[in-house]
Amino acid sequence: MNIDLHVHSNASDGTLSPIELLTLADRLKIGALAITDHDTIDGSKSALAAGIPDQLHFITGVEISASRPPSFPGPGSFHLLGYRFRTDDPVLNNILRKLQGAREQRNPRIIERLAGLGFDIRLEDAQAETSDKSQLGRPHIASAMVTKGFAGSINEAFDRYLGTGKPAYVDKYRISCSSAIRVISDAGGISVLAHPGLLNITDPHRLDRLIGELKSMGLQGIEVYYPEHTRAQTAQFSKMAIRHKLLVTGGTDFHGAIKPDIQLGIGRGDFSVPYELFKQLESASV
Repeated sequence: MNIDLHVHSNASDGTLSPIELLTLADRLKIGALAITDHDTIDGSKSALAAGIPDQLHFITGVEISASRPPSFPGPGSFHLLGYRFRTDDPVLNNILRKLQGAREQRNPRIIERLAGLGFDIRLEDAQAETSDKSQLGRPHIASAMVTKGFAGSINEAFDRYLGTGKPAYVDKYRISCSSAIRVISDAGGISVLAHPGLLNITDPHRLDRLIGELKSMGLQGIEVYYPEHTRAQTAQFSKMAIRHKLLVTGGTDFHGAIKPDIQLGIGRGDFSVPYELFKQLESASV
């Protein structure tokens, strides 16, 4: 059975509701699922409240945007996945509310920068690309740009205007990696470095030092299986996980219509994550 431990609902920037994700995962016979919305656990809470299908294993999840460690400076976020935490933990919930506020405050500034570039985009246009419960963010602004003919695709909107370092990019508040790892652990959860291949650290020795530093902070796993990782990267990250005695996880980063080429559980059709990895994650000590 395939598993998918990196999935986004419309509680953040996905297009399917948590209930729709559960139904789809059950229909596709996905063995295990985690909803890992950006800086919110509303998706996990909604799924648990709705009831998990009998044949589907489900664990709580989140994807936290953290600042880069001081020894690895640069723009953009480090994304840390959290699993198996208590959804009612007050510290975790308070920090996530603060991070969500930072996202909301950034949106008008992005719109202002786009206006300065000559694009007639308003927050209402981006909101029209979301469901009522979605957390407005850059993917929705990108989708509005496509709708209005200012970009040919969401990827183009990010590559040319909204991505890190691009003309309409606006930075936002993040917590430190050590704080993110600690708050996940204190809530009874397990922290995992998301998609290390997207960090663009080409020196394997430098990446290995980073993994070691994050482990010293309490990191417990690496997302080895990811659709954008090459076979060589997957092998490299797997060896690093073994060397540092870390858990191995994987997922598609499914967003629904926001990323139409990525399908739940199978990515672009040639992707799978072994079920055994879920069993190891489920049984790992916190």
